[in-house]
Amino acid sequence: MPESVPSDAVESVRATVERAGRTDRPKITVPESARDRVPEGEPVRLSLGGSVRHARVELAIDDSLEIRGAYDNARLAREGDGQNRLVEWFDSADLDFGRTVHLDVVDEGFFYGLRAPGERAVYRVPERPDEGLAELAKQAEEGDE
Repeated sequence: MPESVPSDAVESVRATVERAGRTDRPKITVPESARDRVPEGEPVRLSLGGSVRHARVELAIDDSLEIRGAYDNARLAREGDGQNRLVEWFDSADLDFGRTVHLDVVDEGFFYGLRAPGERAVYRVPERPDEGLAELAKQAEEGDE
């Protein structure tokens, strides 16, 4: 059974919602001060409005870290394919570009929460997958390419 953790019981990082290039799609810019708290490149679980999605924290052109999308599974997050749930969350949260949001570090390196300012969340922390099985799945996925 997953553990429930309120947002006020975890470390919160002040991130920013910015425009992804010249598009109307949002991206989340992670501040330099949190660089050691989020893993670059590998998919992590990200709670958006109570739904757990998968996202990849990527290195931007200017060497900052950013989240450009949230997807239904880890494969889609790695490929940046499928429906981008970050766009849905941004629209439903009624946020503007340039706005500060909270990136909650629920289980460092594995599970994070994203919420609008003033919003409180209770996260249902998923269990970490068995490392051996996760590695086998990743190898099988890479073999399909």
